[in-house]
Amino acid sequence: MARSHLTLAALSTAAVPGIDIVAATIFGTRAHNDFDSALLTDRAGHHWIIRMPLNARAEAEQAADLVAIRALSAGVRTRLPFAVSTYAGQAPVQGTRVVVYEFVYGTKVALGSVGAELGSSIGRAIAAIHTLPTSFVTDAGLPHLTPIESLRACITIIDRAAATALVPAALLARWEAATEESSLWQYSPTVINGSLSAESFLTGDNEVKGVLGWQELRVGDPARDMFWLLGARGEGVAEAAFDAYNHERGGADRQVRQRAMLYAELEIAKWLLHGTDTKSTEIVDDAVDMLHRLLDSVQNDVMNPIGPQTMPTMAVDEVEQMLDRSERAI
Repeated sequence: MARSHLTLAALSTAAVPGIDIVAATIFGTRAHNDFDSALLTDRAGHHWIIRMPLNARAEAEQAADLVAIRALSAGVRTRLPFAVSTYAGQAPVQGTRVVVYEFVYGTKVALGSVGAELGSSIGRAIAAIHTLPTSFVTDAGLPHLTPIESLRACITIIDRAAATALVPAALLARWEAATEESSLWQYSPTVINGSLSAESFLTGDNEVKGVLGWQELRVGDPARDMFWLLGARGEGVAEAAFDAYNHERGGADRQVRQRAMLYAELEIAKWLLHGTDTKSTEIVDDAVDMLHRLLDSVQNDVMNPIGPQTMPTMAVDEVEQMLDRSERAI
């Protein structure tokens, strides 16, 4: 049963000793939500967020997010041009726990509403994450994926998707060629958020003010944080983001956009596999339709691998919608 904002406010006093809450409101929406959340205001006017997971997946996500937030020390945060949630306290409740965080200010913007100026700020924000020292991630015991491990993960998805016999041969050839292009995988692993999307960013005045959701923090392929940008509908948004990113990083990873394109296309393959794993005809049919639309959109490029000389031409705005459907289905 959903907890009211007043109940959550009462629980916050157990999570954060001495907190003096004078107002509470529901935060977010109840629909398709994995958490009960409330925005709290204390007597000094400071704002806090309290969240209670509603299922095992949300509880695991919250636990991983806490590990990451604690790993992001004050020293690490000074290197970031935006705010990150700060852990304030927790309290047990009926087999799970509520967690209180300091509120991060900013407005969420849907991917379809992102313009080039904000896209540039997002590119710079991602670059700042990727230039953090990897040592703090290793010290926290979080994953460290080498290029070979990232490549193998892609090959596994392609092989599993091929086994369904539902992926057009031309797409399989395109993906396999990308995995065989050695120059694509000659990158230096960086700190990555690992789960970025448009909803991860809090904005104001066309600038990134905060980044939420750190549960997949790790060292890995920087392209993992970039692929979702290729679904932006606004003219020049992806270009602005990648240009700003490359400028900040000094062109340290010249093939990041090509690998991002591969990851974006493989998201559809993962949606197909989710459908087959859950035996959902609806999801499988949706994924197959998306694969054929993908094939149509890259038809002029399927004879060339996703490689150093190949700039992606696909518009993948439906990937954002697909990911949303996938999260609700799991």
